[in-house]
Amino acid sequence: MDASSLLLLFAVLAGLWFWYDSMRAFEIARNGGKQACMDADVQFLDDTVAGAGMALVRDSSGRRVWRRTYRFEFSETGNTRLEGRLILLGDKIESVTLEPYQILH
Repeated sequence: MDASSLLLLFAVLAGLWFWYDSMRAFEIARNGGKQACMDADVQFLDDTVAGAGMALVRDSSGRRVWRRTYRFEFSETGNTRLEGRLILLGDKIESVTLEPYQILH
């Protein structure tokens, strides 16, 4: 196997790993968004999140990890669409924020 074949194989494997890691992070973010909405007693709309940004950063132990930002929509009444944001650091939820909304009871 020559060097160009090895390089191509490495690139394909790196791409597959990145795709798998991104799908896993997407599921963590989707479940985190759902849980945040349940905790706030609001509706998690469309049952999904959308990627809003990504950067390579260092975590608290100094390892390089992806910081991914996702956005999602929620509603307190079913008539409005408000935005929430969730930030993952590696595979851990770093923060979740919800746009201000009325509390209805």
